Amino acid sequence: MNKIVKVWYTIGRESTYNGLGVIAMTTKTAVLAEGTGNERNVGRLVALMTATAWVLLGIGLLLSLFNLHDFSDRNTSLMVGVGFMVGSVHIYVIRTAIHLVHSRAKAEDESK
Repeated sequence: MNKIVKVWYTIGRESTYNGLGVIAMTTKTAVLAEGTGNERNVGRLVALMTATAWVLLGIGLLLSLFNLHDFSDRNTSLMVGVGFMVGSVHIYVIRTAIHLVHSRAKAEDESK
């Protein structure tokens, strides 16, 4: 079964019409065959992001714990450690979103 995809693209350059900027846009229809190799295996990406998040969390904990003696915003290593911990949480949340979207798309494909 083939998928029909509409692709938006710009043609020409931006021009002005009565003082307003106008960009000419059009659509092009493309047919994609099923199983063209565009399927993505995100398992490796999810594993890499999980490992990265845990490593950054560990670095952040170490930096923070070794520099708790001067607990202030002027303690650069403490602030960098906190930044590493916050960043690791963000990476893990993005990893979870990618994993959920991929799982849902895979389940939809299997149900068809």
